Amino acid sequence: MVRFKHRYLLCEVVSDDPRCRLSLEDRVLGGLIRDTIARVHGTFGAASCSIGFAVRYLNAYTGIVLLRCRKEFYQLVCSALPFITYLENKGHRYPCFLNTLHVGGTIRTCQKFLIRYNRRQLLILLQNCTDEGEREAIQKSVTRSCLLEERSDEEELSDNGGEEAAEAME
Repeated sequence: MVRFKHRYLLCEVVSDDPRCRLSLEDRVLGGLIRDTIARVHGTFGAASCSIGFAVRYLNAYTGIVLLRCRKEFYQLVCSALPFITYLENKGHRYPCFLNTLHVGGTIRTCQKFLIRYNRRQLLILLQNCTDEGEREAIQKSVTRSCLLEERSDEEELSDNGGEEAAEAME
């Protein structure tokens, strides 16, 4: 049995209009990306990318999108993303573009990158804030993200330790 390898593209929807991100739906975004691939790469691109293409995660508040496609054709998807200049949903047309943040082989690597990316963004916000209340809220967010990452690292170590102990018992 052959395993199909995928690539995961972590993208950010960038728009001046905040209503653009709030009106995001995975079905609409997936259709828009498929149409763009067909327009840019023709029928070959549309056929090759439609096989394993899916929108795996979508956060409308942050504008983060996780796309899955086949490993052989992820470059076709990446090359078509800059040609998306608007998002059309429910009769409204919002100007926007997709910024590719990371390309990974697993969802887990994309999640780890997203944690590091969000932490950097929070530190940039911390440097730019003017109010003391904002500063405290951002500092709490940064420390909370650090604590969550340390807990996940500890869980990984305990999971690996349990497996090693089970192997030693056998």
